[in-house]
Amino acid sequence: MVLSFVSGVGARMGDPRIGKHLLREEGEVVVDEVTHHWFAYVRPGLLTALALVLLVGSWLVSVHVAWFLIIAAVLLLVRAGWLALGVVRDRFVITNMRVFRVHGVLSQSLATMPLSRILDISVKKPLHGRILGFGHFCFESAAQEQGLRDIRYVGRPDDRDLAIQRVVQRAGLRGPRVPN
Repeated sequence: MVLSFVSGVGARMGDPRIGKHLLREEGEVVVDEVTHHWFAYVRPGLLTALALVLLVGSWLVSVHVAWFLIIAAVLLLVRAGWLALGVVRDRFVITNMRVFRVHGVLSQSLATMPLSRILDISVKKPLHGRILGFGHFCFESAAQEQGLRDIRYVGRPDDRDLAIQRVVQRAGLRGPRVPN
């Protein structure tokens, strides 16, 4: 009973509920919902490992120093949990009409861009991203100030870029390619 409640709360905390942002009456459907690549969890993981080292170290020192280490470890664990929850709740969604991003833990932010406003998509893949299979998107539009400018730690970035290009092409927003 308690485990069911806890897992239900955990699922709600991690789910940004993408469906409530869709224009279903207009025929909008999700083409791809992008969560972050596992590499985005490295920083929270390192903070957790450091907290565990501090906890183990607290057993090896005097009681006066141990309390400081325990408090520092708890603070690190809270920070790591907060960062990890932020990564879990950050979603980038490609639909047949637009792209949008939903993110935030306590307050939720929504940034959206119609497909017709996308001028250019840059995919940046640093060396470690190429090795591990992630990249970063940079969207260019007529309005330079938007919440969709940079989407970081996107897994399979080439596939995601092709998915966006296919949706744009099918929507008839770009002319057919003319062979050289």
